[in-house]
Amino acid sequence: MRIFHHILLAGLLALAACSPGQPAERPPLTVFAAASLSDALGEIGRAWEDETGQAVRFSFAASGSVARQIEAGAPADAVVLADRPWMDRLSDAGRIERDSRIDLLRNRLVVIARADAPDMGDPLSALAEGQGRVAIGDPDSVPAGAYAREWLQGRGLWETLQPRLATATDVRAVRTFVQRGEAPLGIVYRSDAEGTPDLRVLLEPPAAEQPDIVYPAALTPKGAAAARPFLEYLRGPRAGQIFRAHGFEPVAAP
Repeated sequence: MRIFHHILLAGLLALAACSPGQPAERPPLTVFAAASLSDALGEIGRAWEDETGQAVRFSFAASGSVARQIEAGAPADAVVLADRPWMDRLSDAGRIERDSRIDLLRNRLVVIARADAPDMGDPLSALAEGQGRVAIGDPDSVPAGAYAREWLQGRGLWETLQPRLATATDVRAVRTFVQRGEAPLGIVYRSDAEGTPDLRVLLEPPAAEQPDIVYPAALTPKGAAAARPFLEYLRGPRAGQIFRAHGFEPVAAP
């Protein structure tokens, strides 16, 4: 009889766990994203979890590295990159749900230095004529580096500055180079200079010189159903407020 009672109790507990009044806990979402988004998305992820009870796990790296991981089968539910070509590559490989793809954010380039650095007028021209190095992301895998190359080519400084370049694995590493004094100048996104008291912006190129910096986002086939509400949340008012506070400009939904 005692064994029967234990079996009955176990069955009742199992039924209670599955009852409509006790919703099952949703598994965490996994989002792979560009390194420049780490602060903003981390804050948005916490806000999402507070509102929904569902956790979000992020994996941040340079967009090229993120895209290659997704191509290799990394278990992501959604992906946010810092330029369109890498997302095009994932689309061509069938690694994203094409109808879920959106343009999420815009950004701008700036030239940064340590907060105690002297004014240099046009810092890149001064660097070309003097000493020191300028840090940028690796143009072959880091969108910020590719955008920096595009801008410097437009200014006619790319060839001149080639011997002075220090390339980094992602845009946050560029910022670290400058903070440590390993390079007096760095070219990063405006969002990377926000809230960093030991750095300052020496130059922000005018709008006519700025590359078209767009951050696309998409769901993967694995996360097409589970992560769709989170992707929609990224376009909502709370996420937009956080993105703006970190120096990004949300793209209005069509």
